[in-house]
Amino acid sequence: MIKYENNPEYLNAFLDYSTTILNKSPNSIKEYNYDLSMFLKFIKIHFRLTKETDFAKITIKDIGFDTIKKIELNDIHAFISYLAREQKSKSATRARKVSTIRIFFKYLSQKADSEFRLKENPAQNLETPKLDKRLPKYLNLEDSKKLLKTTDNSDNRNHQRDYAIITLFLNCGMRLSELVGINITDIDFSENKLSIIGKGNKERTIYLNKACINAIKDYLDVRPKQGIKADKLNSQKALFLSERKERISRRTVQHIVYTKLLAAGLDPSKYSVHKLRHTAATLMYQYGQVDIRALQEVLGHESISTTEIYTHVNSAQVKNALESNPLSDL
Repeated sequence: MIKYENNPEYLNAFLDYSTTILNKSPNSIKEYNYDLSMFLKFIKIHFRLTKETDFAKITIKDIGFDTIKKIELNDIHAFISYLAREQKSKSATRARKVSTIRIFFKYLSQKADSEFRLKENPAQNLETPKLDKRLPKYLNLEDSKKLLKTTDNSDNRNHQRDYAIITLFLNCGMRLSELVGINITDIDFSENKLSIIGKGNKERTIYLNKACINAIKDYLDVRPKQGIKADKLNSQKALFLSERKERISRRTVQHIVYTKLLAAGLDPSKYSVHKLRHTAATLMYQYGQVDIRALQEVLGHESISTTEIYTHVNSAQVKNALESNPLSDL
């Protein structure tokens, strides 16, 4: 929950602009507020406007816009350096904060009203930290089949629901927030497709294969039809319901995945809901020969560079590439 009353007016104006004009999701707005609050607390220390060093005790509401006008690129670099040196922040975390700061100052220099407008943008030449290139963790094909088989266990009274959840994750590569947000009316069974709201409130279509359609239909046959809560979560329309007959929560889905991984003999500390998204993407690329642009569309990535992490190859593929060289038998 964002406490707007603790923010300076120009920060709240930026958050409102990001919500209404940029159409950013509540999660993005929350991240913007967190990143910029931390940045402003650092600026307060950096400019010697406070003797307090504990970020939790520093307030930002009293940081006037005159202070913002004094910020230069070197001050932003000092903040990024602080994150790396003192906070031991990963490059991805620093990159996100750089992105937030860049958007914030672009707003102040181009979109803000005259009261809060900057003549120059100090973040105009701000570069993004080089990201560590790490291959995503994912389940191989055999472990994926094992997880599905373990989940499809009639001893569990919710096995149809849980199986449908795991099936959608492993086949469609959707995000956790996307799965819990699915309404029954989002599914077009005549066309075997599903409309979901992704990151940044962007809608996209996912075409469902036979496994997904069958799993969803099997669950709908046993999905509660009476006693579903009429609430702000719109539970009556929700595809997946909890034991309390309301829209299933993210935490419940995470717990389901955790217990199913454990039951399948897989390490739940190594894999997670998001790793199932990595698994779906990797399996589609490795076995389905899916074009990178098509994979980008399926996953809902804004940038193709994000999708490119799935173009990694395993050692077997490397070996096969060498063995297939026409000179290998000479």
